[in-house]
Amino acid sequence: MRMMKSAEKQKRRWRRRIRNLACFTFGLGSVLFWVTQPLFTVSGPRLNPVIEVDPEKLENHVRILTDEMAPRNFEHFENMEKAADYIHEQFDGTGARINELSYEINGKTFRIVSGFFGPDTKERLIVGAHYDAVPGSPGAADNASGVAGLLEMAAALGENPPPMMVELVAYPNEEPPFFRTRLMGSYVHAMHLKKEKVPVRLMIALESIGYFTDRPFTQLYPNPFFRLLYPSRGNFIAVVSRLREGSVVRRIKKAMRTVPDLSVHSFNGPSFIAGVDYSDHRSYWKVGYRAVMVTDTAFYRNDHYHTPLDLPETLDYKRLSKVVQGVYAAVLAEARIK
Repeated sequence: MRMMKSAEKQKRRWRRRIRNLACFTFGLGSVLFWVTQPLFTVSGPRLNPVIEVDPEKLENHVRILTDEMAPRNFEHFENMEKAADYIHEQFDGTGARINELSYEINGKTFRIVSGFFGPDTKERLIVGAHYDAVPGSPGAADNASGVAGLLEMAAALGENPPPMMVELVAYPNEEPPFFRTRLMGSYVHAMHLKKEKVPVRLMIALESIGYFTDRPFTQLYPNPFFRLLYPSRGNFIAVVSRLREGSVVRRIKKAMRTVPDLSVHSFNGPSFIAGVDYSDHRSYWKVGYRAVMVTDTAFYRNDHYHTPLDLPETLDYKRLSKVVQGVYAAVLAEARIK
């Protein structure tokens, strides 16, 4: 009798262990699924034609911003003005409808430059990039690469208008001392839209999108655990957002993966993880809009980040051109959602 009771207890213990293991495995799997937003195919269906993006044009934009308009920061207002003028001129050459939103800091008027494409719909999509650089750096990757991508997006949308309004916007003052304050250009822009009650389907921030390397163990992460989920080489582009944006991140990644030879990964996580909210998309979260960041992961990969060595020759313009193609595909995919 004792042997039978002992065997029954042992069976119950094993059932409990198996049940706990199954619950743990399911819970871990659910977390990993939501964080990494996996796709079950290598790429999504090609719904959009792959546009041509010239790497030489991208490099030219980056060199103009870094060679002729650096340093680009609040301490060198004349170069910020030159950059805003250049962006305005480039938008104008694509046939965009242009608008500027201005605001003052210490008696100086900074300019947020927008180019509008497609029909004048009530709802809009926004793609943005900041044009300032941190003091002490020419800012090729951070963020002349994002501005160059924005300008070539303008050229593509000028030739192939989207089915809904797309606003491309260039911001001042993303970098310190304005980072995470109400004086960021993106925050001023987001608040303006909120006050005007403009419906925004999605905002995409282009933040450092041109630095890639195929060397092993060059990609760092905020936690060693991430190495189990993501590549060790810094040769991919990332789509990043907070936990609640899982479905939109999955759509953006799927659309970007329609571009041949573009490696795209994604992450959804809480903002306390370093890097998740480190750009202009955060400003739109703060006022209630959905937003994602497209990034090469910046300081998790690029040793030149925020240094005098963030130079044009360190960027990979062929891969940068593919990123622009991917963002264009994502914008058109989002614009077609009814």
